[in-house]
Amino acid sequence: MKKNIRICMIGAGRVGKLHSGTLKQYVPDGDVVALVDPFEQVLHETGTQFGIDNRYTSLEEALDKADFDAVIITTPTFTHLELATMAAERGKHVFLEKPMAMNLKECDAIIEAVEGRGLTLQLGFMRRFDPEFMAAAERIFAGEIGEPTLIKSLTHGPGLPPAWANDIRTSNGMIAEVNSHDMDCVRWLMGSNPERIYVETANFKGAERGAHAEHFYDNMFATIKFESGALGNVSGVCPCDYGYDARVEIIGKKGIMQIGSMQGMDVIVCTNRDQGLITPIYKRWPERFAWAYINEIQHFVACVRTGEKPRVGGEDGRWAVASVLAGTTSMLEERPVRLDEVMDPNRPVPWQSGA
Repeated sequence: MKKNIRICMIGAGRVGKLHSGTLKQYVPDGDVVALVDPFEQVLHETGTQFGIDNRYTSLEEALDKADFDAVIITTPTFTHLELATMAAERGKHVFLEKPMAMNLKECDAIIEAVEGRGLTLQLGFMRRFDPEFMAAAERIFAGEIGEPTLIKSLTHGPGLPPAWANDIRTSNGMIAEVNSHDMDCVRWLMGSNPERIYVETANFKGAERGAHAEHFYDNMFATIKFESGALGNVSGVCPCDYGYDARVEIIGKKGIMQIGSMQGMDVIVCTNRDQGLITPIYKRWPERFAWAYINEIQHFVACVRTGEKPRVGGEDGRWAVASVLAGTTSMLEERPVRLDEVMDPNRPVPWQSGA
């Protein structure tokens, strides 16, 4: 009988809770055997909720005291390099939530530390595991709508991100924390790397919501030119208040394809003629991508077990970070930025200290 894949969850917050619940309910050959978080109250609340007895305030302690095969890292972006490389140096496979890292130098160090040792490195781009997105991708790649010529992708989220994510110095801003999903998605579905990007931003709610970091923005719009010659745009709004909204439209030479809907479920209610028809909308991201999160963790456990190459790995994470860096440069310098301007990992990132 094959033993289960033992996992250490690094981060006991909302994403750590989501993945812990997924492993407990939907991944019979994967176990959460250890939990790491520096904040003891959150650590013990999550540990108790999911029955994780081995709880540690640092990964170093977990590596010394617990027995596991892999880690799932759900902590802030600026911690990813240290945690991923530390785990890999001890022979642990790595599932790394997006964004992969703060810059390309960190991405390359993570790739070398994990994939360079023959270990599994999977990125948390859950749209690649969503049933609707997977079906759409299969049909696009089969040529159903012809060669893709234009793509529009949006992610609008209802909640204001935590303080560290509002500051481009510690997160690269909303284009990274929210719209890196879109940056990966458009590259994947178009089958082409981005060549040039131009970004405009605006800030409408920051002051009233207590977000005062320099360069904070809550609305973002990016225009992208792909190496194939195709065009794209990405929009981000956070907080948008009306609900969680993630949709994509792809135009090809023969037709059009739309993925996703604002309608959260196929239910319509009418109780009076003045209010009219009411249909639910997704309130939060765990609802919209419930099966995507389940599928991606199942896939990670299967890759660790079999040695199969993950569907989305280090190179994909690196391209998303490159798009973020080019987009942020575009915002700050108010001009279109070619991706080849930022692809050198030794290029300084002016808004990041020590990068």
